[in-house]
Amino acid sequence: MQKTPNYSLYFWITTLALAAAKVIFTFRPEIDLFTEEAQYWLWSENLAWHYYSKPPMVAFLNWIGTSIFGNTEIGVRFFAMAFGLGTAFITFRFGSYLYNDKVGFWSSLILQAMPFWWMISTFHTTDTSVTFFWALMCFWLFRGIKEDKKRWWALAGLAGALGLTSKAVMLLAFPFLIFYLFQRKQLARKWVKLLIFSGIMVLGFLPVLIWNFQNDFQTFRHLAQLSGAGTAEDTDFSFGQKLVQFFEYLGGQLAMISIFFIPLLFGSLKNVLKFRSQEKFYLILPAILTFAGFGVLSFGTEVIVNWPIFAYTGLPIVIAAWADEQSIVWKKIRNWGVAIGIGLPMILVLPDFTFLKSVEAVKKGEKAVFRRMSGYQPLADRLNHLRDSLQIQEPFYFSETYHMASELAFYLEGNPQTYMLNMGARRNQFDLWPGMDQFLEVEKTGIFVSWNYDSPGEFASFQRLVYEEKFPVKFRGLPLRTATIQVYENLMDYDPYVPRTY
Repeated sequence: MQKTPNYSLYFWITTLALAAAKVIFTFRPEIDLFTEEAQYWLWSENLAWHYYSKPPMVAFLNWIGTSIFGNTEIGVRFFAMAFGLGTAFITFRFGSYLYNDKVGFWSSLILQAMPFWWMISTFHTTDTSVTFFWALMCFWLFRGIKEDKKRWWALAGLAGALGLTSKAVMLLAFPFLIFYLFQRKQLARKWVKLLIFSGIMVLGFLPVLIWNFQNDFQTFRHLAQLSGAGTAEDTDFSFGQKLVQFFEYLGGQLAMISIFFIPLLFGSLKNVLKFRSQEKFYLILPAILTFAGFGVLSFGTEVIVNWPIFAYTGLPIVIAAWADEQSIVWKKIRNWGVAIGIGLPMILVLPDFTFLKSVEAVKKGEKAVFRRMSGYQPLADRLNHLRDSLQIQEPFYFSETYHMASELAFYLEGNPQTYMLNMGARRNQFDLWPGMDQFLEVEKTGIFVSWNYDSPGEFASFQRLVYEEKFPVKFRGLPLRTATIQVYENLMDYDPYVPRTY
């Protein structure tokens, strides 16, 4: 008798191996924090109920992670790896619940071969937690609908509330759920349970409302600006340009799902439309509604590639269930898609065990990929050396971008609070914190650091320039970029750009 495969064991072996690879990646000395990760870490050093552009979950998770592991990359990325594993486990359980452990296992593999999963489970951003809580909410909601038990609706509401403290896009759960129940003609019968779910979930929105009420609704203004609602009317309307924006959006979304799964995705979607399976329709509906909504938005403004990805967690289950019923040819397409989708990122994230990365073209490609997360540790080391050699006592560090300011706060010795001198950027969290004006006409040394500018220009004037240099940084021996470092004494005039955009 042939032994039944232990798909649960296979899942844990595969998923833990991928998590181990990410731990190894995190310890690569040439890779620093992604600039958005550094920003969210700095938020955790200034805990609040909400922040300019995002809810507080990412900051609180960073606070927990760094409380355990210290202000280190692993401390920041711990929850990215943990929630990535959790999202894969929910997908495995959901697929097993709907079908069997085999489909659950392949669902988790397909998910972990998709680029968007690598992104949310490697780098700790707001997408990490919102994707996890979205997947958990959808699983518990489905159990609530199928088993007709209030506890699943309440648990789903809790997951939704936590998702709302991660990212506002979680609100899309309401149109998704209402539409699904309406087309099943269950909206009237489920209204009490829907109220339980909604009542618990909206509690997660209270910090957003309270903070924005106290801060002139700046988050809502920011979101309106991103959606194009807060911009001036475009007098040079070009349908061709709008079409280009849409196709860029479309290409980005297909890339996030993986071009290797596109044939399987179309085949499985066709199957759902043909046989009208309510289970599979439930899984694809969030992706369809979210993709369509942001697709319409892409005609009016630039849609960042990561915005819709939280809603794609149901797609791997649909693909896995459909592929399991197909011929050996389709199964081979599935297998190769998984192998390539996992193999290529593994080559990218792991150190140069095979010496393949020593090939000049590969090394240049890796440098381009990791450009925004390299060079900050060497730069901070240089600044620490200059502080000591010039015998500067407690300087303040500033830059024209929140990216640089956040990275410096993380990598400089002692993790000092850094400052952003706005020289033409839109609003951000630094605009809500105490600024450099506190150092006006105070005997204090300021150190300006920038990848882009040679000086603070007319936005800040000092009594004297003490020292300056150009500091080049490299990525695995290849020139990466050059930073300007200037050491000033005594801030005399402070006139930052006042942004009108959010």
